[in-house]
Amino acid sequence: MLTPVLFLPGLLCDATLWRAQIDDLADVAAPMVADLTLDDSVAAMAARTLAAAPPRFSLAALSMGGYVAFEIMRQAPERVTRLALIATSAAPDDAARAAERRAGMASLKIGRFVGVTARLLPQLIHPSRVEGETGETVRAMAERVGGDAFLRQQQAILTRPDSRPTLATIAVPTIVAVGDGDLLTPPAASQAIHAGIAGSTLHVFERCGHLPAMELPDETSALLRGWLRG
Repeated sequence: MLTPVLFLPGLLCDATLWRAQIDDLADVAAPMVADLTLDDSVAAMAARTLAAAPPRFSLAALSMGGYVAFEIMRQAPERVTRLALIATSAAPDDAARAAERRAGMASLKIGRFVGVTARLLPQLIHPSRVEGETGETVRAMAERVGGDAFLRQQQAILTRPDSRPTLATIAVPTIVAVGDGDLLTPPAASQAIHAGIAGSTLHVFERCGHLPAMELPDETSALLRGWLRG
């Protein structure tokens, strides 16, 4: 019997983020990828996702998806059987990061959406993958998601609650994972989540940036397979 697995994408990401894992785990997982492009709060994202999800499911989330995962654990913890938190943070933005987001939103409102620029791409993926298929796929994915969704997602991220106080309430089997070269949610953020969730395990991807599911798909799939098998 296949395990229902709900995948939550990150900012400017769609189902392509999890394409390799969906293919690799087809023998053990019944996948669903949430659409996190339609709402401007993590509460609304979580509610919409829960309305479409199976009664009980395993939950895998990356980056912004992790913020929504924490909200799902607040709204309906009884529906989640296990949790995978990849390249995310339980803490809200600091003042500098929030200011960067607001500046990006303001510039988009008076200009054209340019997606993931050449300047931003090295912050998302390891430098060794910027020139090549991974970089091209990331940029194409962001273009598909588009500027309107970007504004909604950034608003949701800016207004998300602090999830650190609720880490101790998470009682399902949990893995926490991060790239050793993640510049957006550095390893310290994942280490803090791991420390806050009793019994969780921590995995560090080597030579990897912010998108392990795409940068190291085989390793990510193997990690999730072990997680699903418990």
